Amino acid sequence: MKVKVFDENHEKDLEKSVNSFICGHNYDIIDIKFNVAVSIFGEEQVFCFSAMVLYEEK
Repeated sequence: MKVKVFDENHEKDLEKSVNSFICGHNYDIIDIKFNVAVSIFGEEQVFCFSAMVLYEEK
């Protein structure tokens, strides 16, 4: 089993990265874990969208 981790500032970018990884290779996807983190930087909210894909190569 292998793991690929993605980290993006926008949810659409994360979606694009994960879809590109899944569609671009011949993998058996075991699971996908998703997380959102929010922090405050000055008066600005900073979001971090991340995903971890567990997979096996065919």
